[in-house]
Order: sequence, then C-alpha cells, then structure tokens
Amino acid sequence: MIQRQKQNNFNKELKDALLTALITFALTVLLFGVRTVQQPGKLGIETRWSWVILSVIAAFFGRLFFVFCTGLINNKGSYFQGVADNITKIGGTVKILTTVILVLTAILLPLLPFSDRYVIDIATLVLTYIMLGWGLNIVVGLAGLLDLGYVAFYAVGSYSFALLAHYHDLSFWVCLPFAGLFAAMFGVILGFPVLRLRGDYLAIVTLGFGEIIRVILLNWYQFTGGPDGISGIPRPAFFGLEFKRIPPEGTASFHTFFSIEYSSLHRIIFLYYLILLMAFITNLFVIRLRKLPIGRAWEALREDETACRSIGINPTNTKLTAFALGAMFAGFAGSFFASRQGFISPESFTFTESAIILAIVVLGGMGSQIGVVIASIVLIGATEFFRELEEFRMLVFGALMVAIMIWKPKGLISHRAPTVRLHT
Repeated sequence: MIQRQKQNNFNKELKDALLTALITFALTVLLFGVRTVQQPGKLGIETRWSWVILSVIAAFFGRLFFVFCTGLINNKGSYFQGVADNITKIGGTVKILTTVILVLTAILLPLLPFSDRYVIDIATLVLTYIMLGWGLNIVVGLAGLLDLGYVAFYAVGSYSFALLAHYHDLSFWVCLPFAGLFAAMFGVILGFPVLRLRGDYLAIVTLGFGEIIRVILLNWYQFTGGPDGISGIPRPAFFGLEFKRIPPEGTASFHTFFSIEYSSLHRIIFLYYLILLMAFITNLFVIRLRKLPIGRAWEALREDETACRSIGINPTNTKLTAFALGAMFAGFAGSFFASRQGFISPESFTFTESAIILAIVVLGGMGSQIGVVIASIVLIGATEFFRELEEFRMLVFGALMVAIMIWKPKGLISHRAPTVRLHT
C-alpha cells in the first residue's frame, strides 16, 4: 500500500514536471526562440532552438529538484522547525546587524574602490525607490489602503518643481517644500472620493486617478509642455555653490571654492548623498509617526475598520492623513528626480512605476522599513546590473518576484516588531 502510494506520488510529480516543461516551451518560444532581425532590405527570422531546449530541460529538472527539497523539509520537519525557532530568537540581532551594514555601506559607497559613476547612479536610483517605497508603505503597509496610482504624486512633485523653476526661476531648495505640499494636497483630493471604498474598488479608483494625472500632463500642452516635457531644469547647489566647470562671473563654483580639480563626478556624488539624506529623514519620520497615536490608528484601520470606528477612531481623518503624508514623500522624491534628470515628461510616470513601487512594498514585507530597502536593492539594483541581458532583463525581474513569492509569501521581512508592547 505504501509502495503504491509512493508510486502514485512520483507519477503525479512527474506529470507536474512535464507540464512545467511544456509551459516553459510555450513561453520561451515567444520570448527568445523566434525573433525578427533586420536584414539588408527586409526583415528576417532568427531562431535559437538550443536556448529553448536548455530552458525546457532546466524547468523539468528544476521542478523535480524543488519537489525533492520540499519532501526533504517535510520529512525533517522537526529539525527544520528547530532551526527556524533558533533563527527567530536571534532575529532581532540579525536585523540590527543588517541595518548597520546597510547604513555603513550606503554612507561609504562613493569611497569604495569599485565605485564608479555607473555604480553611484544605480545606487541613487535605488535610494529614490527606497524613499518612494517608504512613502507608499504608510498607505499600503500601515493603513492597509491599496494604492495603484501612487506615481501620480511622484509626477505632481516633479512637475511642481519643474514648473516653479521654469516660470519663476526658483531654486531646488525653495521648490522642495512646495513640491511636497502640492503632492500632499493631491493626496487629500484623492482621499475624499475613496473614503467609502475598500479592496478592489479602492485599487481601481486610485489606478484611474494616476492615469488622469498622466493624461492631464500629456494634453495640457501650453502649461506642462505635453509630450515634449520640460527641459533645462536647474540642478541643486551645495550651499549656493554650483557644480559647473566655468561659474558665472562674480560667483564661485564647487571646485573653485575648495581649490580642487574639476570633475563631473562631484555632482553625481552630491546628488547621491542628497537622496541618501532625504531617505534617512523619511525613514526617521515614518518610524516616529508609527509610535504616535496616528500611527497606531493606521494599524488599527488596517486590521479592522469596523472595530476602528467602535473604539472612537475617525476613519476619515485617518485615511486622509495616510494619503497626504504618503503623497508628500512621493512629492519630495519627484522633486529630486526632476532635478537629477534635468528633463521630465509624462512618459516617466506610467502605471509601470506604480506597480514597481507597490511590488517593492509587498515583496519587502507590509509595514517593514528594512524590507523595503532589501526589496529595492533586489528589484531595482539587480535588474539594472542585468541590463546587459537585453531581452532577458524583464524575464530575470519576473523570476525574482516569483521566487520571492514562493519562498517568502509574506515578504522578505515578514515579521515586524509591534509598535507598542503591553507590560504586566
């Protein structure tokens, strides 16, 4: 009887492996098995069947290996449970050590031997998404409000700075608070229509709001430049010192003031430390908010809105503050993005950006600050380093997301210490 059951299980797993190989074959044929190439005077077809065969074989045996590992864990359940318990006991120490390593690496990154312009640029991009992830974490992770239009606030912050600088000739430091303020105002404007909505309906409305903002920016040509975008956006200065080789007459540049040789890397490093400082401030602000009554109200709203009402918490104010504060940090990040790029257009604020930011929050662990950092490094940093893979880059991105969801369905940092502990 036992032998027959084992044989049936083996046949079932073999069928699953064959089905996995068949699905892999269908996907890889479309992805890279057959593709069009430019030939003299016409388009031709290039086939790479060896790649398809290798992918199918890897999927077949990979599925069997996964089943083998799962069975091993199930058979040794008590042992692995003991290991998990030991890891949980030292989890706090590991988390603190991880945080210290990440902070020191972030501070010293431009000084490391392997750091060049490309590495610093990628690190700046990762920090921008970390800041966006922490902002969205207020709305999704703490308040439990699914927001698929978060990129709209990112766009408002970018265009607020760009338009103020374009029409009124204001500097980055003057425009930065206004960018956050305008984004927070749009967060409140979005919050009012969705006060009665939950779940999928809330997601659909926020998705529509994000598209409305993008379409307005695209079609209001006289004001926003439409599809042409806005160029010539001023760069932030270091206490009034610009990073120019030849400063305007009567002013000093960064390298002339400090009597050092000019290098274009100075501005890149300055922008890196600027977004690093903004991200640190965002993190400290969010951590402080979570310990305040408003932070505990967000978590109560996330767990049960009906119970939240019954204990006297006003869901209206709680939701509006979550949307406003989350949007404010997106506005700050958008202002930095515009100053770093020097050019913005509506194409920079599509739904894909919202999806990536939401994926960072979910994969990092809902409500986890350190989880957002790790997820940003994995999803943004890793895919940028895999850019040389060309058409396989998004395939690697999808594989990373699938792997995380299989092995860590609650996020990379699924356990979060409570904000308040009740002592006897």
